[in-house]
Amino acid sequence: MTADSASPAAPDSENAPEPSPVVSPGGEGPAEASGRSPREAELEAELAAVKDKALRAMAEAENTRRRVETEKIEAIRYAAADFAREIVPVADNLGRALSLIAPEARAKDPALETLAVGVEMTERALLAVFERFGIRRIEALGKRFDPYLHEAMFEIEDKDKTSGTVVQELEAGYVMHNRPLRAAKVAIAKGGPVPTQNQNAASIPAEAGEKKPGAYDRPAGGTGTKLDEQL
Repeated sequence: MTADSASPAAPDSENAPEPSPVVSPGGEGPAEASGRSPREAELEAELAAVKDKALRAMAEAENTRRRVETEKIEAIRYAAADFAREIVPVADNLGRALSLIAPEARAKDPALETLAVGVEMTERALLAVFERFGIRRIEALGKRFDPYLHEAMFEIEDKDKTSGTVVQELEAGYVMHNRPLRAAKVAIAKGGPVPTQNQNAASIPAEAGEKKPGAYDRPAGGTGTKLDEQL
């Protein structure tokens, strides 16, 4: 026997069997390049969808909680709005009563002076209650007409005033916190220049840090009208 016959034959690379495919532990088939099986990818997608639904449900629940809390606060804050709306005319009448008492008559008649002082004290006490409950007067004179805060009774021809400017206040308006309680009855100018963006617009007065006019300051000037005479 020769040395060539004794040595083992070299394997034929062309006839060698192909390596068997790598099988994942779960038996799902060939492993992906990322090392995850299709089943694992499917489960991860389902988990992401469940997380998304859970987050959306939590956000909706939080929004509902905040909305309910806001509605609760608003209900408490404006619980006395109907009552305040009925009391405002009482304040109007007190102001009218004082405006009808001439200073000369008060100086000549001690009894009339005592009565007027009593009415003034009652008015101040009522306005103090208004202030505590966030009820404030709307500043209307000289402001641009706002249907949210004003009720136009008639127009006055005035070419010197910008059209739509409030030139006379017939009845004071009030707001409670940030909501109109009663619109101010006003007369507005017409025939003047067209309003511009720079003209002061009516606004709800701030609750604090602002000096407010007396609740029954009489309008400065203005033309006489039948409605004004009746008031």
